[in-house]
Amino acid sequence: MKFIVSSSALLKQLQSINGVVTNNPVVPILENFLFEIEDGKLTITASDLETSMMTELPVEARESGRIAAPARILLDTLKNLPDQPVTFTLDEETYTIEIASSNGRYKLAGENATDFPRVPVVKGSAPVEIPSSSLARAINKTIFAVSTDELRPAMTGILVQLADNQVTFVATDGHRLLRYRRSDVGAGQTANIIIPRKAFNLLKGALPSEATPVTVEFNTSNAFFSFNQMRLVCRLIDERYPDYENVIPVSNPNRLIIGRQEILNTVKRISIYSNKTTHQVRLRLAGSELTVSAEDLDFSNEAKEVLACQYDGEDMEIGFNARFLQEMLSNIDSEEITLELSTPNRAGLLMPTTPDDNENILMLVMPVMLNNYV
Repeated sequence: MKFIVSSSALLKQLQSINGVVTNNPVVPILENFLFEIEDGKLTITASDLETSMMTELPVEARESGRIAAPARILLDTLKNLPDQPVTFTLDEETYTIEIASSNGRYKLAGENATDFPRVPVVKGSAPVEIPSSSLARAINKTIFAVSTDELRPAMTGILVQLADNQVTFVATDGHRLLRYRRSDVGAGQTANIIIPRKAFNLLKGALPSEATPVTVEFNTSNAFFSFNQMRLVCRLIDERYPDYENVIPVSNPNRLIIGRQEILNTVKRISIYSNKTTHQVRLRLAGSELTVSAEDLDFSNEAKEVLACQYDGEDMEIGFNARFLQEMLSNIDSEEITLELSTPNRAGLLMPTTPDDNENILMLVMPVMLNNYV
């Protein structure tokens, strides 16, 4: 069986799904891409059993057939070939693959396509359509706060809450919590699903920059995303997500408004002088001044900066992990941010002072105990 395809077009499609392939898979066949040819169309699948990605492109072919092709050697070959038509000759009896280009010929050992795991078919829910830009933004605003603690599996994914007139994305690692809500996307149904971090990372890399509708379907065990010629199927995390709404403090009488870039730059500089284990920075709020300081007693390092701000509330001092503050401030787009506080031992709420239309971002960060607390 033969087919002819552009080397650069094939490389682009393989690279878009290659993130699924792991170095030491549970089953050796998963080190391969599955090639399936039918009606002049090549469908390529990559899988790690939990997540599968499929893409397709037109090729010149007269026959149909299937074979598993080794991912790494195929990618390395195509990366080093100039853009040109290449001819693939597949032997479905010996599972050998021969690539002919204007530069030469390359022979590699494939595997039996029937050994490749079947991709689940998702049926059971009404499809939900989300613009690619909205989905990419939701992933970017939450994925950095997803937990890596395998002992708490629910928190290693992003909770997606579908409602009639809005979609909410939630991520937490126990130290901070991100809630991203869009009111311009209605699901027409109510459901809570937990998407694994890897699936959303792969999706983020594959989503097109131009406006494209993404169709989302799900059942009790899998979620299915499709757009253009790309499809992704992932197994849902079957766990109960923490009741995050109860963690968000309701009464926060102390309110700080300050330039986002200004406080971000200050935290970056001050954190250089913080303890390398705790990364603790101290925020002292009094009148219209914010004092940001840090010290590392082990090395006698300390730093302090004073910023002008709008502050409405009682004088207070609170400690935060500088790394968490930096990541959160970096993921807000507005020129000014609002920090709402209640007491030095309760979570602070960070949000854009002027949120975008149809978008609600709430970031919660837990304080660290300062050594001068009584």
